[in-house]
Amino acid sequence: MFHIALYEPEIAPNTGNIIRLCANNGSQLHLIEPLGFDLEEKKLRRAGLDYRDLTSVKRYPNFDAFKDAMAGKRIFACTTKGSRPHTEAVYQPDDVLLFGPETRGLPMEIINATPAEQRIRIPMVETSRSLNLSNSVAIISYEAWRQHGFGGAR
Repeated sequence: MFHIALYEPEIAPNTGNIIRLCANNGSQLHLIEPLGFDLEEKKLRRAGLDYRDLTSVKRYPNFDAFKDAMAGKRIFACTTKGSRPHTEAVYQPDDVLLFGPETRGLPMEIINATPAEQRIRIPMVETSRSLNLSNSVAIISYEAWRQHGFGGAR
């Protein structure tokens, strides 16, 4: 299906929610270190509930190792600095949806290295700064899945 990648996530409950989300939409989760928490942290376990065993989670020591592992896949930089709304992208199975850390988003060098058509954003009113990370992952990943008829859903 799709790949969800979190670049240096900082807040355990957000990652726990995303683990649960991935278990429910069939996405594979990729965590790019350093993490701002321990994967065994109680808040993470509570937010992820029993879904950790139902979700494929891979860890990478840095962004270069992640990029090497994703070679040949399209990577979408999900950022408030995106060139176009997430609904305009045409997603393909095996695409990667890359999200930055909660307090600072993706670094500009990653955004700038991503083709403009793969820099996507969620539309918001002008006075808004950003959405919660787990909400953003839900919005974009479900749009990608919707475009494929929610394949595998009950």
